[in-house]
Amino acid sequence: MHHFGRRLVAIFLLVAVGALLPARPAAAHPFGDPQTVTVALDPARPDVVRIRWKVGGLDDLTLLGVKLGVLPEDRVFLDGAVFYQASDSAALGPSEQLTAYLLKQISVTRADEACPGTVLAPEDLARNGVTVDYACSAPVGRVAVAVRTLTDLNPAYQSLATGPGGQHAVYRDGEDTHDWVLGDVAADGPHLGRSAAVQIGGVALGVLLVVIVLVVALRRRGTTHPT
Repeated sequence: MHHFGRRLVAIFLLVAVGALLPARPAAAHPFGDPQTVTVALDPARPDVVRIRWKVGGLDDLTLLGVKLGVLPEDRVFLDGAVFYQASDSAALGPSEQLTAYLLKQISVTRADEACPGTVLAPEDLARNGVTVDYACSAPVGRVAVAVRTLTDLNPAYQSLATGPGGQHAVYRDGEDTHDWVLGDVAADGPHLGRSAAVQIGGVALGVLLVVIVLVVALRRRGTTHPT
């Protein structure tokens, strides 16, 4: 009984200490439904790439809200369990923290030029996700889109992405960038054309210089050794 009493006291102390410890960081849940991303052009603006992002599991919104400081840490239990509440998306959706996070984790690049993004206020973050518009400097043909959402919580998170004409991609840690054809690739022609013209012009100039050097050399040789 004496030893049994000591065990009871030890168990009680462990439970008491555990209750006093601060909550652990939010535990990620990357093995449920994946995130989804849609990539398209704005129907009215050929220079704007429209990205719609949506979480797979609603508890991921809660975890993200805790990470960004929008939701209190006690929303995550000591064992890592998370229970989503409708108020979570209502608080996270219009927050400046989510806006900054999405603009950091999702990027669009056209012809090596970054397109600045604007996050549209979501009407229902949990149901419909959130839309980000990226305004490029010219009509878009082909762009590179990078998606790194939630992989900072856990590298096992993935995103399934779809685009026009049946295009699709899987974004994951280490494979976070994909090229998309969204419009007429000829829209990128002027930029590519100038580059090609410069290269062709450089080659032509080099050939011309070689010809001139040969002609001068032959003339000098003919003058030095008359027939």
